[in-house]
Amino acid sequence: MEKILNKIAKISSLASRYIGIIIIAFSCVAFFWRDGFAWMTNYTSVFLGVIMFGMGLTIKMEDFRIVFSRPKEVVIGAVAQYTIMPVVAWILCKVMNLPADLALGVILVGCCPGGTASNVITYIAGGDVALSVGMTIVSTLAAPLATPFLVYVLAGAGWKYHSGLWCSL
Repeated sequence: MEKILNKIAKISSLASRYIGIIIIAFSCVAFFWRDGFAWMTNYTSVFLGVIMFGMGLTIKMEDFRIVFSRPKEVVIGAVAQYTIMPVVAWILCKVMNLPADLALGVILVGCCPGGTASNVITYIAGGDVALSVGMTIVSTLAAPLATPFLVYVLAGAGWKYHSGLWCSL
């Protein structure tokens, strides 16, 4: 049994060390061989669960104690999530003169909270995963109020797409 655990530990260590290269390699293969990966779309929620579990395994309780001892960074990150991202999305829509339906989609994505992908990228970059998870928690809890409000303000009744231009009412 100990041999099996040692092998699993070695594989896990190797995967952790080269996760960025592994992701890029599989992304390239999937881009050119879509049919080979199409079956995976049926298991997206399972894969997200495994990824979140894996991210959770990288965090120690001490990491969260440190994050909770500096709530200012978590709040700043959550506020930035709901200010910078939506405004950049809105500006891109205006600059690119997108049709209303595409603009709504871009603004909606810009108004949504960060998620599992941001935590994975933080891990790959060697960043503070506990802080990233903390910001994701706060922004996700704020999402039911913040996302509809921002979409309404940036793309709702206050703005109309008319003759190729965004116009305020």
